[in-house]
Amino acid sequence: MISLMINGKKQDIDVDPDTPLLWVLRDTLGLTGTKYGCGIAACGACTVHVNGQPIRSCVTPVSSIAGKRLTTIEGLSEDNSHPVQRAWIAEEVPQCGFCQSGQIMAAAALLAAKTTPSDTDIDSAMSGIICRCGTYQRIRRAIKRAAELMAREA
Repeated sequence: MISLMINGKKQDIDVDPDTPLLWVLRDTLGLTGTKYGCGIAACGACTVHVNGQPIRSCVTPVSSIAGKRLTTIEGLSEDNSHPVQRAWIAEEVPQCGFCQSGQIMAAAALLAAKTTPSDTDIDSAMSGIICRCGTYQRIRRAIKRAAELMAREA
């Protein structure tokens, strides 16, 4: 049995300790907002936060996060009220939407660390998240808008 703290709730799960976190989230816990993209940590669609830091869940053994705080896209807010989610909607970022949970999770981690990121900060933080539709300019605008929302609400 592995004890996890996911989106603020304690979860005890009975899985092989080497099972990738992504599959525990999706198949065992039904948290399907985190997406499978490549399985080798190259695309970033599976990005979640562990103790506030973005990680690739497709290559992370579930046993390695026991006792740590895990946040998935479902844990940012129940009603899309997180500033990054609101900015994503306002800027109409998604096209196909496949990479968006990974993009949003990476952006939220960036803004938690840097409240007013530069273009270079944004490019660096988001460089590992592949958007096959090429919405990178909208992503950058949304991150800047989210930073403004966060500053106003602080």
